[in-house]
Amino acid sequence: MDTYTEQDRLNDFKYFVSIYQDLYNKYGKSFIALKNKKILGAFKTVNETIQALSDKYKLGTYIIQECNGDESGYTASIMTTFIKE
Repeated sequence: MDTYTEQDRLNDFKYFVSIYQDLYNKYGKSFIALKNKKILGAFKTVNETIQALSDKYKLGTYIIQECNGDESGYTASIMTTFIKE
């Protein structure tokens, strides 16, 4: 069985962030697949990533992160609006 824990995901995400600029310099705008701090590949779309890796890796046993050259590739903004009545 191929186990990939939440801690593994977190470690891979931290690794991705730590080498983000190098990845962008090497692969440009892409979706990067990682597992256990190893780059599995760089692809144009999420679907392409999943298709390319599906024969070798079970979905959910690696992470896919967008690499677009700035921090918006690995951060999310959430905005809420309150309407006072």
